[in-house]
Amino acid sequence: MRASDFRRIALSMKGAEEGLHMGQPDFRVGGRIFATLASEREGYGNLMLTPEQQADFVSELPDVFVPIKGGWGRMGMTHIVLEKASEDVLTGALQAAWKNRVEKNVKGKNKNSVKRSRLRSPKPRL
Repeated sequence: MRASDFRRIALSMKGAEEGLHMGQPDFRVGGRIFATLASEREGYGNLMLTPEQQADFVSELPDVFVPIKGGWGRMGMTHIVLEKASEDVLTGALQAAWKNRVEKNVKGKNKNSVKRSRLRSPKPRL
């Protein structure tokens, strides 16, 4: 796979848009990043996975998935080695990252709407 494949697949996700983060291509849903090509020069795409997903992907395909170094990697941020990834593997990994972001966006939206409704609700009369 190549960066162009990563881009094509990422943008095929419902609601996905390409943007820039610190001058590097990123892919967002609901305005929030789920993947980037910030490490494209090194041959990687970057995925925002959970630590549990990262562990699963790395243990199953250690030649394809590599935790990003440092704190970002400990939070689940993961490189995918584009040259070694098949289309099915890349698609599945991007879908996982996209789904994480969609679910997080929905949770955040619901949490904020509950807060707003509490602020607008009149105090009960005694």
